[in-house]
Amino acid sequence: MDARIETVRRFSRLYTKRIGLLHEGFLDSPFTLTEGRLIYELAQRDQATASALGAALELDAGYLSRVLRSLVRSGIVRKRRSPEDRRQYLLSLSERGAQAFAQLNATSQAEVGSMLAGLAADDQQRLVTALSQLEAILGDRQEPRVPYVLRLHHVGDMGWVVEQQARLYNREFGWTSEYEALCAEIVAQFLRHFEPNRERCWIAEREGERVGSVFLMRHRERDRVARLRLLFVDERARGFGIGQRLVRECTHFAREAGYQTITLWTNSILHAARRIYQHEGYHLVHEEAHHTFGQDLVGQTWELAL
Repeated sequence: MDARIETVRRFSRLYTKRIGLLHEGFLDSPFTLTEGRLIYELAQRDQATASALGAALELDAGYLSRVLRSLVRSGIVRKRRSPEDRRQYLLSLSERGAQAFAQLNATSQAEVGSMLAGLAADDQQRLVTALSQLEAILGDRQEPRVPYVLRLHHVGDMGWVVEQQARLYNREFGWTSEYEALCAEIVAQFLRHFEPNRERCWIAEREGERVGSVFLMRHRERDRVARLRLLFVDERARGFGIGQRLVRECTHFAREAGYQTITLWTNSILHAARRIYQHEGYHLVHEEAHHTFGQDLVGQTWELAL
């Protein structure tokens, strides 16, 4: 047993050094390891209570409270009283918190990628297999897998957005390449005129694969008005609330950016998307028949007052 204990301790020392846990800032950030992990956990949820976070991470309530207070004071976490239980507070990432998560996530991805790149392909596979075995032995078998994560866009995401949009609407509704051209124009406009303080693209990932996206863009002709565009959820990832979460992120960001209204254009046959918009509080303000994308459609404009 003593030899086994020493083997585990030796591996722990090696691994904490390799992934940088001994550095002053977690992933070269201003955050501690605990703060970074809390940011990660909140990025997986629309909102959470302190007690739920404490249970998920097995943290002492007093220590957790101090760390969360620091994150709220620094503007990383926003806090509001629960409408169902006034004794509870609901926690979520602010826009600044979402940016911090995006940076932490990208840095972690790059560091692990760099570590793996130094290994031969066979050794990479051996390492992944061994880590999967460790997870199976030491992991909490009752803990459900995180259904999805949200992140900000990276290089290469825009091509994926256009492809997925075009394939989905052609397959489900028979829309022609005219719609693909529209999607390409929208993402090109987003990249050319991107204003980080007023515009966003969120990408949803599930088990390392992209499964959803949405854009919030400044309306070029109406001051203090934002446009929600190109909401998408892959068929394989439906049922996890990804679409509603993406739309809600647009609402949170638009409020923090100082917009007064969000507007969107959709078509009456997109029933699932319309239900999401209605649930978020959008109201139909105009509709008009048109022939576009090779189909006879009824276009609709919906708006949300912020």
